Amino acid sequence: MDKHSRRSVLKAGGALGALGALSLASPAQAVPWTWSAKGSVAGTGAGTDPRWVWDPEADPLVADLLDRGDVAAVNQLLRTWTKNGQPLPAGLPADLREFMEQARQLPPWADHGKLATAYEFNEKRGLYLGVLYGLASGMMSTVIPKEARAVYYSQGGADMKDRISKTAKLGYDIGTRNAYAPDGEMIVTCVKTRLVHAAVRHLLPQSPHWPGVADEDIPISQADMMVTWHSLPTTVMQKMTAWKVPIPAGESTAFLHSWQLGAHMLGIKDEYIPASWAEANSQAKQVLDPVLAPTPEGIDLADILLNLGAEVDGGILSKPILGAFTRFMLGDQIADWLNIDREPLWDSLLDVAWEPFIAVREGLLPLPLAPKAYWMFDEFLRKAALLFLSEAKPISIEIPDTNRPE
Repeated sequence: MDKHSRRSVLKAGGALGALGALSLASPAQAVPWTWSAKGSVAGTGAGTDPRWVWDPEADPLVADLLDRGDVAAVNQLLRTWTKNGQPLPAGLPADLREFMEQARQLPPWADHGKLATAYEFNEKRGLYLGVLYGLASGMMSTVIPKEARAVYYSQGGADMKDRISKTAKLGYDIGTRNAYAPDGEMIVTCVKTRLVHAAVRHLLPQSPHWPGVADEDIPISQADMMVTWHSLPTTVMQKMTAWKVPIPAGESTAFLHSWQLGAHMLGIKDEYIPASWAEANSQAKQVLDPVLAPTPEGIDLADILLNLGAEVDGGILSKPILGAFTRFMLGDQIADWLNIDREPLWDSLLDVAWEPFIAVREGLLPLPLAPKAYWMFDEFLRKAALLFLSEAKPISIEIPDTNRPE
């Protein structure tokens, strides 16, 4: 598909007819979309297969920014936009400003009471969330073939430390007290990430390497984004449920709500965002579980992630320990796919000691000052990881203007 044809598809939002969709799909891809929008936060929808929907608002806009040569100037201006309630910088192109003013608005279904409860949940379970975001969600991304290839061949693949710092920032921002408040940063992070995704959709098909390995003409569809979304909150909640972490229903619902808002702010259509954990688990069975598989790109990325992780906090956690955690979190099949060695000592220790550790920790939470003490420790670890990944520089999410250089 050439640039002009691709632009036409993106401008149409990717809502191709069934015949057009099937003509582009390989037999393995042509599985009908069956998840019902009745289970979404919208409660209704067109029923369009999300593999053929991208971001009709952002995609043509960012393609035009790239073609006009405006990206460098825009990035420089947007470095100063860091807080949700902060006015957009003067000097932005009018079409970009109009898009961003709309994109930064929370949907009418945003519930600030639930967001406050979500913070309480994050505060108490910060340690589990940090481990799961890094070693379950993060490592799972390397066995999501479309995501692994898109990361590997796009500009971010050339500097994984920088790429991971920007991904980690989203996980950090959503867990803060003021995530979606005017003095928070989650909305800014989501809108900038949405612009990055649009740029990658335009640039990556032009890479001389990516088309030869990809099974899609345009990357980062709405389905791809939901796959990644499920690797985060859905996987996290599934793991904590399996570990028997006692989570009040209100906190569970609130945590989901914070991520539902995150999906919306990243440009995912409300008709694809699950309204409940039951619906999230149902959708994940269709879009996430069947696609997990190894790729050469993913294996390489996993090795880079484990090496980087071992450097955090002065190398307290070695690569074997992180590998053992990955095997414990994701299971033997995924660990073997990623060529992660078995570590008899650490593998056995985690199998035996992790759930008792959780039970002891949860038993101490009701004690006076315990939650605050745990939060201070967990917050220190999260900030230390971000500081390492960013090399003590501000983390700036910027629109790419090239693919991965050779």
